[in-house]
Amino acid sequence: MNHDHFVLDAVATAGPKELSLSFADGQRFVVSLADVIDKHPTLAPLEDPAVFRTASLHQWNRGVIFADDDALSLASDNLRALAVEQSGEFSHQQLIAWMAHHAMTLDTAAEALDVSRRMLAYYRSGSKAIPRTVGLAMLGWDVYTQRGATHAFEYEAAA
Repeated sequence: MNHDHFVLDAVATAGPKELSLSFADGQRFVVSLADVIDKHPTLAPLEDPAVFRTASLHQWNRGVIFADDDALSLASDNLRALAVEQSGEFSHQQLIAWMAHHAMTLDTAAEALDVSRRMLAYYRSGSKAIPRTVGLAMLGWDVYTQRGATHAFEYEAAA
């Protein structure tokens, strides 16, 4: 399935370790790769500004490649998720990780977040933006379960 929200139209360097990304669905982001580069030793060559400036669209516009080296490529879905998170929103990858952390199926996660299964599938695939209320509900669920509640309504505030 080809989702426009993960197809890149254009990429350009926007600054040191920053990319300007344009997606086929019309969304545009500037994303910082500084933390990603620091975290992954295989991306160390991107510390060199000359290498970083070689950023170009990867095959089928589904990622960014540097210096025509497949070892220096980043997938468009990961880049979009990073850009969404850097803008203060919640990404589909955060939802996927949240569901895995709590061992939730699509059905149980939809019930926990009080959204339809279909809508949650859209959020999980990245085809629809995750509303702030749903993102905050995920954070709230984490707090409740960290405090030992097995259901959100079992939590009682400390006196």
